[in-house]
Amino acid sequence: MSQSTIAAISTAQAPGGIGLIRVSGPDAQSIADKVFTAKSGKPLSSAKGYTVHYGRVHDGEGDIDEAIAINYRAPASFTGENVAELSIHGGLYLLRRTLRALYDAGARPAQPGEFTRRAFLNGKLGLTEAESVMELISARGEQAARAALAGHDGALERRIASVKDALVSAAAHLEAWADYPEEDIPELGADELRRVFFEANRELEHLLDAFDAGRALREGVDTVIAGKPNAGKSTLMNLLAGCERSIVTDVAGTTRDIVEETVLVGGVPLRLADTAGLRETDDAVEKIGVERARSRLKTAQLVLAVFDSSRRLGEEDKRLAHACRDVPAIAVVNKSDLESKLDYSYIEKHFQQVVFISARSGEGLEALSRAIGETLRTSQIDPNEGLLFTERQRDAARRAKESVEEAARALRIGMTLDAVTVSLEGAVAALLELTGERVTEAVVDEVFSRFCVGK
Repeated sequence: MSQSTIAAISTAQAPGGIGLIRVSGPDAQSIADKVFTAKSGKPLSSAKGYTVHYGRVHDGEGDIDEAIAINYRAPASFTGENVAELSIHGGLYLLRRTLRALYDAGARPAQPGEFTRRAFLNGKLGLTEAESVMELISARGEQAARAALAGHDGALERRIASVKDALVSAAAHLEAWADYPEEDIPELGADELRRVFFEANRELEHLLDAFDAGRALREGVDTVIAGKPNAGKSTLMNLLAGCERSIVTDVAGTTRDIVEETVLVGGVPLRLADTAGLRETDDAVEKIGVERARSRLKTAQLVLAVFDSSRRLGEEDKRLAHACRDVPAIAVVNKSDLESKLDYSYIEKHFQQVVFISARSGEGLEALSRAIGETLRTSQIDPNEGLLFTERQRDAARRAKESVEEAARALRIGMTLDAVTVSLEGAVAALLELTGERVTEAVVDEVFSRFCVGK
């Protein structure tokens, strides 16, 4: 347990109704007593844990504000240490003055993620559970929040534990059989080993396959709306944004630059970019917009390719379809409420997902939402089952899977069981690193450096 006592503002650095300052460490109560006086006159250092006290916070210049103090005793706290939390009115001046008083009383400033880091080091939560804390804070939609909460509740930890325990059991049996031949330990059969490797590999593969979809839920997806002028791109942008974000007129070339907005569609944050209509033009300004649109298509994570069903397929439509071959794309056939003149067979041949909508009326929006979920594969994952959150986790799972495959290959080609055991131990080491049970200080530093101060 750390010998220093830390303090930080744990609510947003902005005015609010309530602000909270957390103090954690062996001297949390005695330091808080120098700043907080309960109306009852009873100091926090003599109060029991899980008690709430009303009073005032003050410094050398006098009273600062009325306050509520919550007292926690080690190990029954978030960090596993003695903790005092002071809630005052959420003015930035009041919070910073109170925090300064705590520093003067003996606390030191908390580093980013230091409260959660102490919780991890004190065995209050695993590393994947700790990482899910920031995912909860930064969640931008219901699905992402559910996935992060499941991770915080240990869903990923349990999935990894089931794989790790099976591999540890197999490795221990192989080592015991090799090291103690006089004990008459039965040899682990090849069929049983193959079963263990198959199940471990399948579970790790499922975790890795879901990583990109989970990242889409958490981080959002760079999405480009592209198409010919007057196909309905800006109308679609406004429909998804729920407001007049792009200018809509019947004049071709109205959108000359990229208009951006972040929206939530089917639980997936989409960073939308409404681009200039794709066409050849002599207008110098519009030409720059068209070039930017073509460039943006090459880097998009998702393209909503808009086609006007009331017009015949043109060369620009075909060029757009060709440009979408190498990126996840959905053909959005707009103006479904008008008489159709479009060659649907060409569209269906070039796109796996084709959606018919009327961007003006909103008809077909639910179908578009489903198509986005299927294209990004977010509809195929269960946020509650435990997902890999970070590149660190993904890399550890990848290395574990490679070691399992190596062990299976060694068994298949008839190598000694010692060689199989070495690969098994490599898989176990990667999984222990993933959960934080065997992890270097450098990795821990990297994980918690990404946290905000006060958490």
